[in-house]
Amino acid sequence: MALDRWIALAFIALCCVYGYAAFFTMDDQLPPILQRNPVWPSTFPKILTVFGLFVGLIVLFTSKPDANAAPVKDGTIDLKRLGDYHIGQALGLLALMVIYALTLRPLGFLGSTVGFLVIGAVILGERRFHILIPVTVIAAGSIWYLVQEVLGIFLRPWPGIFM
Repeated sequence: MALDRWIALAFIALCCVYGYAAFFTMDDQLPPILQRNPVWPSTFPKILTVFGLFVGLIVLFTSKPDANAAPVKDGTIDLKRLGDYHIGQALGLLALMVIYALTLRPLGFLGSTVGFLVIGAVILGERRFHILIPVTVIAAGSIWYLVQEVLGIFLRPWPGIFM
């Protein structure tokens, strides 16, 4: 079986686990007054589950075009040459996303966001730090200002020791 079908099969399994949580476990703790609402907290996860299963099944059961019929176009991923792509950069960014999520509380939003953007740009090959650092500081500060002041949602900007 081709790699894309294995990935589709894993995606279908993930959707099944997510769907089980959405359909059977998310709404058990709802108070009786909220059980009459037309939209529950599990409504969007249920929609995502059905859509994900639909897309996964399409990828799993769609026949592949014949490899000899047409040449490979530029920009398409050749699964036979998967090792030639920048897998290290992709895995580095995934690890950086996990580290970002873990450092939001200890470093605060501004510190962890600026760090994530700078390190992510370095992983992707950016070397103009005189442009990179001011842009990331302005972007993180703007997002914090919009969330904190405009939307009124508290977002800790600094580590807990400064507050």
